[in-house]
Amino acid sequence: MKDAETPTDLALRPPDEVMRFARLGSLHQSRLSFMRQLTRRLAREDWAFDRPVWEVDGAGVGHAVYLARGPERTYALVAFAHDLPADQRSDRVIAEAWDATFTLFDGVPGPDDIARLALNVPVQEAGRISGSELTLARANRSVRLWEHVVGALSRGRQPDPAEMARVGYLMRTTAVYGSGKFGAADREAIAERVELAPPFQAEMLTVYLIRTFVCDLVNHMARAKGGGSAVPLGRDAARALGIGNSTGLGMAPFLINHPGLLHNWIAARETAIARVRARKEATAEEAALFRAALGGARRTVDHWHTDSPLLTDRIAGLGRDLARIADAARDLSGPSPWDRLCRFADASLGTEAQECLASLILEPYPALVDDLCKRMADDAPAYRPIDGRMRAGEMRAMIEARYGWALGIDWGAPEALARVWYVSEEKLEPRLGERATEPLDAYEEPLAPGRDVARLFAALGKVAPATPLADVLREQPDLRHAARRVQATEGKDYAEIRDNTIGAALLPIDMLRAKLSFFGATGFDPRSDRWVRICMFAGAPYPDEIDRGNADLWVYPGLVEGRA
Repeated sequence: MKDAETPTDLALRPPDEVMRFARLGSLHQSRLSFMRQLTRRLAREDWAFDRPVWEVDGAGVGHAVYLARGPERTYALVAFAHDLPADQRSDRVIAEAWDATFTLFDGVPGPDDIARLALNVPVQEAGRISGSELTLARANRSVRLWEHVVGALSRGRQPDPAEMARVGYLMRTTAVYGSGKFGAADREAIAERVELAPPFQAEMLTVYLIRTFVCDLVNHMARAKGGGSAVPLGRDAARALGIGNSTGLGMAPFLINHPGLLHNWIAARETAIARVRARKEATAEEAALFRAALGGARRTVDHWHTDSPLLTDRIAGLGRDLARIADAARDLSGPSPWDRLCRFADASLGTEAQECLASLILEPYPALVDDLCKRMADDAPAYRPIDGRMRAGEMRAMIEARYGWALGIDWGAPEALARVWYVSEEKLEPRLGERATEPLDAYEEPLAPGRDVARLFAALGKVAPATPLADVLREQPDLRHAARRVQATEGKDYAEIRDNTIGAALLPIDMLRAKLSFFGATGFDPRSDRWVRICMFAGAPYPDEIDRGNADLWVYPGLVEGRA
């Protein structure tokens, strides 16, 4: 399997290898990650930033406006800070109050806009925003670290670096909504804007500006508390902080519901990996940059804090494996060094290290990799008409070629059907139930493509091969969505997760990890198999300092333009 535009003799890794939960749940950020796409653009296009409004009192209550001015358009983060009682602070999506709430406004908001947003943004789902807003977000403080930092700064000293490193953020978002949610502008309204064409750029810009607001707010509250004795948070300490995020089951079905988008993301990454592995040699400069990025990755692993039994052993193993990669990479001379290194990892190391290495080898090659960012969006219609003229035999052949993994599952076994995806009536959020103990079959969402395509395959086998597909679906309309999916994903080899999404062995966190790695998240900290905390933009330059020299490799601690 090769990409027509890939300058390589190496095949892309097959989807039966890549599209498994164990591997998707081990993905790491890379040059293709959406945060890094954003910061590279901000620097390349010389975006300008300012804060024209700061109306926040000494208790940290009020609002602020941050402007991001690009070559053609201006966007504004409108931030509202609240005095939230401790007993109301929750990471759960069903919370009704937060420490801070936000929206990304399309343009420069006037007083009437601010007044309207002040009534709606702080109450989130209970309010309503408009097509002038691109996102809706909320965040809570990391209370202990927040109090520690404010207290230290108010007394004229910097906070404890170890405590800062242990948490990694002063606030964490519990939701960043976009794409039409709660009245925000639909994706179609902004998809042709070059700065927002790549996936999730409005959301990434929102979080990037939230990080600046958080730093400003903690300094403001320290001054309010300490007066003339207070000092601002040191720039290095501030830069090391990111924005936390708590993400749960609401995100998990995304990859199932957007197979075309998933294919584009994975295909871009696999194409980039194949391009680099096909390099016949590495220059001294390329080898040095790789080793520096590897060093940064090892420092990240050394400071990767989690108490999760799901990840603790894997992090320890990753640390050991990266040390082995460092030893193997001492000499990158000779033919095909990157392919040689990856073959070593595939034969000797764990999946976490294999995927970390796959991301690291991309770093020295922006000219080979970065053009692939343009392929990662998918603005095709979510559904397409079913071609009912297709013959049953032809459809069965398509299924056999691409869904062999699903046909090999015993769908009559209780463990294969153990879980049920449904939507909470109260919050309209996805949930995962146990089929054997909860009466949920009537509410099941179509999030088991493997099972449903296998059912379609069985139905097609009961008719003559020349039978039109329309005749089969007329008798069994419950299989229409499976037929549409098979046809819509033709030619998209990475569109399906090739594992059972309703089986007893399912760990939804694997889906969360896969999606968040493409965001560019680090510091994965699973709180269960169904929700995870992460960190975003840790190490990134702030708007007042971003330039081409620091806009990309900030994700690796201690790395500046490839030099540790």
